[in-house]
Amino acid sequence: MNLSIGIVGLPNVGKSTLFNALLKKTVADVANYPFCTIEPNVGIIEVPDERLAKLAEVVHTSTLVSAVVEFYDIAGLVKGASQGEGLGNKFLSHIREVAAIVHVVRIFEDDNVIHVANKVDPVSDIQTIDTELILADLETVKKQREPKQNATKDERAAYEVIQKVKTNLDAGVTVRKMGLSEEEEEQIKHLNLLTGKPLLYVFNTSEDQLMKPAEVKETIEKILKQVQDDGANYLYLCAKLENEIVAFSPEEQKEYLQQYGLEETGLNRLAKKAYETLGLMSFLTAGEKEVRAWTIPVDTSAPLAAGAIHTDFIKHFIKADICNYATFVELGGWAKAREAGKVISAGRDYIMKDGDVVEFKVGV
Repeated sequence: MNLSIGIVGLPNVGKSTLFNALLKKTVADVANYPFCTIEPNVGIIEVPDERLAKLAEVVHTSTLVSAVVEFYDIAGLVKGASQGEGLGNKFLSHIREVAAIVHVVRIFEDDNVIHVANKVDPVSDIQTIDTELILADLETVKKQREPKQNATKDERAAYEVIQKVKTNLDAGVTVRKMGLSEEEEEQIKHLNLLTGKPLLYVFNTSEDQLMKPAEVKETIEKILKQVQDDGANYLYLCAKLENEIVAFSPEEQKEYLQQYGLEETGLNRLAKKAYETLGLMSFLTAGEKEVRAWTIPVDTSAPLAAGAIHTDFIKHFIKADICNYATFVELGGWAKAREAGKVISAGRDYIMKDGDVVEFKVGV
């Protein structure tokens, strides 16, 4: 399953600073000039899940395995990137490989950090990135050839969808905003269009702005309305602050963040929101060997969930013993949960819920 997220944005908006904080160590070079990142940096980031520690206490294990998301730090795009400006198509090709996009948008003012356009204008910045991605998608759809006379009905239908997408892209509409049906989305899935990927905006603020959450939210809502993306997924954080406190202990972080009215770090919020943006959730396994969060798409059936552990489990699936997480912790594990009649025996039709604690029975 592709759990990769590409971090994009204009140069010097805070992408690499954010990435460094995500990795809890310096991996990406951070410099005060455009294109300091010349290869995509990749980091595997754990998705914070406080349930794992509690399960570990119940089953007496010290091994915890979290769900993870891959983050790619991709060089800053500039106007004309789709035509090769800046570092151009090289980086657009990297974006094609990811499952979703995090678009970092600068809303902080700092005369010491230059802006590629010499001014901080979030609306223009978002429009620039959107335009370049649209132009790149147009190049892709223009390469699609009209079906031959002996083409199948499905091939002709797919081409009609491609033409519909092309018309909309020409009008400056991203694939995400076209209102395509599930069937239409499936017909163009192989094109891996950039503007069709799930998107999460991350607005990079100053520390002063963090102290004014209502004002920041109002600013962001206005920006999204101006770029006609009302209701888009977003969060805001101060990448500089996140990078500075990353070395603190969890207790020190919590205490430091309280002055900003924050309960958890922006990095934790980002990891969780990215997971959500990908349409994913976790089921949990809990034994003496380890406690683990397994990643599956929302609305996954029990046999397919078993396949996340091993693909053979799909074919050989018999049943799944499932207990609600809160009940499992409250009662103290499998034995007492079974005694209390709180473990259900689920068959092939069962749709997994986030946080289900599971034991799969397979005939292997």
